[in-house]
Amino acid sequence: MNTLTSERVRSVLGRLRAGERSGLGALAAAGKKMAARAGDRVPYDLPVPEMVDLFAELPIPVTEETGRLLYLLARFAKARTVVEFGTSFGVSAIHLASAVRDNGGGRVIGTELHPAKAAAARENLAEAGLADLTEIREGDALVTLRQLPPEVDLLLIDGFPSVQLEVLRVVEPNLRPGAMVVADGVPGGGEVLRAYREYVRAPENGYASVEIPLGDRLEISVRVG
Repeated sequence: MNTLTSERVRSVLGRLRAGERSGLGALAAAGKKMAARAGDRVPYDLPVPEMVDLFAELPIPVTEETGRLLYLLARFAKARTVVEFGTSFGVSAIHLASAVRDNGGGRVIGTELHPAKAAAARENLAEAGLADLTEIREGDALVTLRQLPPEVDLLLIDGFPSVQLEVLRVVEPNLRPGAMVVADGVPGGGEVLRAYREYVRAPENGYASVEIPLGDRLEISVRVG
């Protein structure tokens, strides 16, 4: 038994997954907004406030497989301090906080731009029994993540792709040697994520990095420099 497989955590994750599957109305509404603004193109390069409006009601969680991988990576890294960009309703934060609990304790610092999502994430984490391990900051990640503990063990980047590289650079001074950085992809978002991938794959920037074909593809990097 581990925290991730506990009845309390499984119950919350099951409820959130069911809500994801039943949220077709919100998904359709977001699709109509996208079509009206950008035709068939997924507009990941829109200004962030417009992206927030488009995806306000969508959970946008990590897949079940990605969630389990995040738990395993955090356990393997013995992570005690985890930072997450793009908390949404808290699915990935639940996986990460479960790992932190099983590692002996620590803190998961999440950040979410949409106030209603931030509030829902806090409620879901409390229901899962993980509130004591988590801190959800509300606002622009480029501001909310300026103040962090001196050594971050794992960073999950799962927010708007247009600012993923900027977020990495904000957190980068706090990444300890050997820290893991996991960037979750987006459907059709290859081009807008190119700058991020090129940065973490360039040896002079101090990372070793590989793409994993899981979910919408993950870029997993280790801070080696």
